[in-house]
Amino acid sequence: MTMQDNGLTTAQQQAIENLYRAFNEQNTDLLELAVVQDWQDIPLGPGQQPGREGMKPIIAMFAAAFPDVKITVQDIFGHNGRAAVRAQITGTHRGEFFGIPATGKPIAIAIHEFHALTEDRITHTWHLEDWFGMLHQVDAWPKA
Repeated sequence: MTMQDNGLTTAQQQAIENLYRAFNEQNTDLLELAVVQDWQDIPLGPGQQPGREGMKPIIAMFAAAFPDVKITVQDIFGHNGRAAVRAQITGTHRGEFFGIPATGKPIAIAIHEFHALTEDRITHTWHLEDWFGMLHQVDAWPKA
């Protein structure tokens, strides 16, 4: 078992990278390499079903709303099967997203995620995204 400089094994690092690649490449097959079948995504998004299969429609929804979606990982810290990720989602709002019609505006929002891992897959993800920032960037936030 080889440890990376960030405290994760090579297999754990690859699992995390594959989760974000699934969004960037709009390839739900990569979830097989990233998360266990009964993966816990906490909290679930609106309308999201649990487990690996529940994430596949979310990736499709992102691809439709932000065809150029990109998640850029800025930091990964790990220890004893746990990892913290600081990343940024960027894209152009070209399709409906959570009821907000396409605006053509770019977004750049912070995400922070914490993962629990087996030897080579993610079992749990706790996440926080700056959706208020996204609403502001696409002018969907009510004016004061």
